[in-house]
This record gives sequence, C-alpha cells and structure tokens, in this order.
Amino acid sequence: MKIGIVGLPNVGKSTMFNAITNAGAECANYPFCTIEPNVGMVTVPDERLDELAKIYEPDKTTYAVIEFVDIAGLVKGASKGEGLGNKFLSHIREVDSICEVVRCFEDSNVVHVDGNISPKRDIETINLELIFADIETIDKRLEKAKKMLKADKKYEFEIQVLEKTKKVLEEGKSARTINFTDEEKEIIKDTYLLTTKPIIYIANISEEQIANSDTDKFVNEVKEYAKQENAKVIPLCVKIEEELSSLDKDDKKEMLEALGLEESGLDKVIKASYDLLGLMSFLTAGKPEVRAWTIKKGTKAPEAAGKIHSDIQRGFIKAEIVSYDDLIREGSMNAVKEKGLLRVEGKDYIMQDGDIVLFRFNV
Repeated sequence: MKIGIVGLPNVGKSTMFNAITNAGAECANYPFCTIEPNVGMVTVPDERLDELAKIYEPDKTTYAVIEFVDIAGLVKGASKGEGLGNKFLSHIREVDSICEVVRCFEDSNVVHVDGNISPKRDIETINLELIFADIETIDKRLEKAKKMLKADKKYEFEIQVLEKTKKVLEEGKSARTINFTDEEKEIIKDTYLLTTKPIIYIANISEEQIANSDTDKFVNEVKEYAKQENAKVIPLCVKIEEELSSLDKDDKKEMLEALGLEESGLDKVIKASYDLLGLMSFLTAGKPEVRAWTIKKGTKAPEAAGKIHSDIQRGFIKAEIVSYDDLIREGSMNAVKEKGLLRVEGKDYIMQDGDIVLFRFNV
C-alpha cells in the first residue's frame, strides 16, 4: 500500500518525507528539487507490540509497515504538462492515497512559488490540476461508452454515472465529495480517478504556531477546505519533526514533553495514513516473535491466516483468539484461558483490530 506525499514546491514535503523515513531525501530551497519520487518503507507505531514484548520477551518484534512516496512538487498547469506535471500525475496514479502538505508558516528565507502564504489557494492549485486530469479521463470514457451504447444498452448507466461525476468535477469539487451508490462505485473504480483517492492534509506550521495550532488562521483555512471532503487535517511543524526523528527514544520523549506534546506529529500522520487506507492489524505473540500483520478491515479469519502463509489459509480449521485488552489485563495467556476469555472462531469470523491469534490448520 502506497501513500503519496504531495504539495507545491517548498512547502516542506521532502523534509517531512526525510523525517518519516530517515531516508535523507534531497531538500533545497528551489522548485523541482525532487524529480524522481523517493520511496521509503515506514513502520507503523503500535504501543500494543511494545507491551506484548514485555510479556513474551521475544527474539524479534515486527511492526506493520506502509510505503511513503515523495512526489515532485506540482505547479499550476501540471495537467497540461507544465513544470513536472506529467511526471507528477503519473506518479500520483500509482499511489493508493494522498498526504498533501500545505504550507501554513511564514518565512522570508523560504521562497513560496506564488509569492505569499495562502493555504486555500495552494490546496486549490493542486486539487484543480487533479480535477482537470480527471475531467480528461472522464471525457475519454464517455466517448467510448457512447460508441458502445449503439450495440449495448447497458452502457446507459455508465454514461449517467460518468456525466454525474463530470458535473461535480466541473464545479471544482473532487470526486471524493460525491456519495456514490455501490453500483456507481463499481463504475467509478474502473476509471482510476485521481480525486477519488482518500486524502489527509498536513498543515505545516512553525515552532511558534504549535501552542496555538487550534486557533491558527492558516490551519483553520485548511480545516475549512478539508471539511467538504470529510478529510482529516493534522497540524505539525515539519522542521521540529525532522529533529525529533534523529533522536533516540529517551531524548525524543524529553523533547516532546518540553514541547507539551504526547506523541510526535509524524506518529499521528503514519497512524492516520494506515487507517485512511482501510487497514488494521491482527497480532501474533510468542517467544520467537511478536508481530503485527496488516489486513483490510472486514477480512475474515481464513484470509487473515493466508497473510502468514498460504498453507494456513488452505488448511484452516479454526482461530484461537484473545483480545489484546484481556491479555494485558490478565497478564498471561494461561490466566486468560483459566478465565474462559480465549475464543474459538470459525471461517466466517471477521477479524478485529488487535486480535491476538493462533491459527489451527491441517494440510
């Protein structure tokens, strides 16, 4: 699963990517520093694994991971190939969701591609380019569907859905703002529209803005725009996050306390991105390894078993499950069993986030 980090040039995109991945992507105070996308695998912070490790003292602890892609800065006219527009659009088509960095800080030493700070304008610049690209995609599909209609009336419904979508796009709104029916979703899924991709907005603020980020005028501008898409907004100081990412665990904790923060903004971004993709984790625990396994929400037990090994899915018999909260409260698996808190689930069981599982199988 890939998450694309996008934004105008010089908004802190690559700096945030560096902080998330510690990958050392090149950062510079001029547009188009990032040309080919940087890619980094990132562990998803999960305190549950840390607690399980205290109980089992495993040889190995393995966290869930997601992939972040730092995509070249976009400018007005990208949908027509301006700047690195064609590269930007091709790279964004390959990701599953979008993390859009919006500049909300003022700094005369860091040039803004449009000369001054205006979060709403910056978001609209990017989103309109994606909308223009989607209109072009819809037009091509409409042309094809209308030709096919002569031979098959089933294309009437597809044409209705495409025209409904185009109308919203022409109003300057993203396709993700449309409440599609299940049948309509099937049609739209095949168009691979850019503006249907789920999105999170990152309001990049200065250190001085951290204390008052809830009332900051620039952050609220981002929130106001995001509201129409039911999108999440996370205010964070990318510069501070980069510094935090270079510290060891104790120093990081000390710095967070000094800033009055419970967790780093990047941890929030990674967790929110994981959730945005509709992902969750089930857990396995033992002396060899404590591990989080990534599955889609709504996955049934046999398919979850297949994440570990295809043979386990093929020979699935049952899943022995204990909730994370029960195990932590009781302190051991033996105590859990004595209290009758271990459940046995079959093939139709829908996995829950944080289930600790032992799969029984026979092949």
